[in-house]
Amino acid sequence: MILITGATGLVGTYLLSVLLADKSTRAPIRALYRTVEAKEACLERLKEITTANIPVGAFERLSWFRADVTSIPELSDAYKGIAYVYHCAGYISFNEKDYFKLRKVNIEGTANVVNLALTYNVKKLCHVSSVATLGEELQGVELTEDSARISEKVYSSYSITKYGAEMEVWRASQEGLPVLIVNPGVIIGAGNWQQGSASLFSRVAKGLSFYLPKTTGFVGAADVASFMYKAMQSKVYNERFILISENCSFKQVLTKIAKELLVKPPKVAVKKWMLQLGWIIQGITSRLGGSKYITKRFIEEAFTETLYSNKKAIDELGFTFTPIDTVIEETAKLYQLKK
Repeated sequence: MILITGATGLVGTYLLSVLLADKSTRAPIRALYRTVEAKEACLERLKEITTANIPVGAFERLSWFRADVTSIPELSDAYKGIAYVYHCAGYISFNEKDYFKLRKVNIEGTANVVNLALTYNVKKLCHVSSVATLGEELQGVELTEDSARISEKVYSSYSITKYGAEMEVWRASQEGLPVLIVNPGVIIGAGNWQQGSASLFSRVAKGLSFYLPKTTGFVGAADVASFMYKAMQSKVYNERFILISENCSFKQVLTKIAKELLVKPPKVAVKKWMLQLGWIIQGITSRLGGSKYITKRFIEEAFTETLYSNKKAIDELGFTFTPIDTVIEETAKLYQLKK
């Protein structure tokens, strides 16, 4: 039996699609969820992205289990009979006030997941991390799986807690659990159009004038899910893989989204002084109870070009990534179906 944590999230939903579409196995799938609303939304998206691919009767393999990764009693019950685990659950926030929640879900939650995997003799576990945990290279040089983190650098709370989660996974590997870690870039796919990377489509559709002059790695959600499944089926273990299709600027991505949605693309690059002014104003409002989203670190990263290499994923597993333009075209069609 297969266990998926975070099954209702972007990666989790696409992973369910990949697993249910696989005609070579009848392995039961246990999907974890926290709220009924999230489960229902996931099932709706699942049918949209996989209508033609899922064979008749495949949904009979899928069962839902209500559990939170931060609750050991709930999670323990979910592990009965499990052979393979896909750990997709995690909390994403760049608001420094969310540090303790980030730590609770990302680090403690992952510790619970791997500890129970050891207890129940799970055969293999795949953990979804992020390129945010990777180190640094010289400007213009692609980061690889071996790029080291710099101790002097000030990392975001999200990066720190996702890195801490990785340490829990590697610790479990030393205790005998075969593991894989994937580090996706910005993931593009059909999800909650008001949250995360999927919100890029709704924001562009409403009219977005500004863009951040930042370059980073982008990847399709379907590719992340397909790679995870392929890696879990392989004999490879105790390895990490960067998952990006291409390194693109946000201007390129937002312009392509605008083209597919038949709206005007953003034309104005955000200037550093604009964010610095926002940071000052935010510092005042946060003392009055407002949220603090813009940090000094965010301002610096907004103007960087961070490149990533996908060579290991291609060479070692023979994986072919979908071009980002194609990913955006397919996702835009799904967005328009909902409007």
